[in-house]
Amino acid sequence: MSDQYTSIASLYDRLNMETDYNALANFLIKKTKEHYRNPEMILDLACGTGKLTACLAGRGYDMTGVDLSEEMLQIASERAQKSGLDVLFLCQNMCGLDLYGTYDAVYCCFDSLNYLTRPHELAKCFSLVHNYLNPDGIFIFDMNTPYKFENIYKDNSYILEAEGLFCAWQNYYNPKSKMCDFYLTFFEETKNGGYIRSDEVQRERCYSEKTILKALKDSKLELIEIIGEDKSSAPSDTDGRRYYIARAKK
Repeated sequence: MSDQYTSIASLYDRLNMETDYNALANFLIKKTKEHYRNPEMILDLACGTGKLTACLAGRGYDMTGVDLSEEMLQIASERAQKSGLDVLFLCQNMCGLDLYGTYDAVYCCFDSLNYLTRPHELAKCFSLVHNYLNPDGIFIFDMNTPYKFENIYKDNSYILEAEGLFCAWQNYYNPKSKMCDFYLTFFEETKNGGYIRSDEVQRERCYSEKTILKALKDSKLELIEIIGEDKSSAPSDTDGRRYYIARAKK
């Protein structure tokens, strides 16, 4: 996982310009208040370029952002500094967290947990999240569903475009191993009208809901709710992503 999000780091935000971070922040805070209280200390796990982190920090929450990619964290740190936000960013593995305190809420979004490709890694991550949550603190995360791996990712190819940027995306999904490899090729326009090519390979694992719920239970994280991809209704069989809300029992 450590060699992923290197080439894509500087391009990530341009490829995800349609993501509504304010709407996501509204959802996360609403659900945290509903099941716990208005949080003060929040951990953004696998924070990437820190857009969600900055959005929440701008609302007055005490934010810590953790990610394994130094390139992504550099962008996140620069974003926070330009906005005058005081955010602690740490370069750490989700399976090896070594933090300085505990949190009211931990958020992990954008299918980051699917990048943990071994079930024991997922269980380890959940256990560490439990350790760093205050009693009854809230853990909200999303994961790509088997439906998405089997029907949307599959062995399909996609083209993504943004201003001055072209991305060719080829998937290879192995239904036996539950692994999906993404082969990404980027062409970024330069000032003189030429293009620079960069390549990256990423991998995600398809987890069954049974495996996810067992890992939560074994980590003493009590499942509260599962929400569908639209963030407002019960999950459906054709969801590409689901949101899980759990409470730390201590």
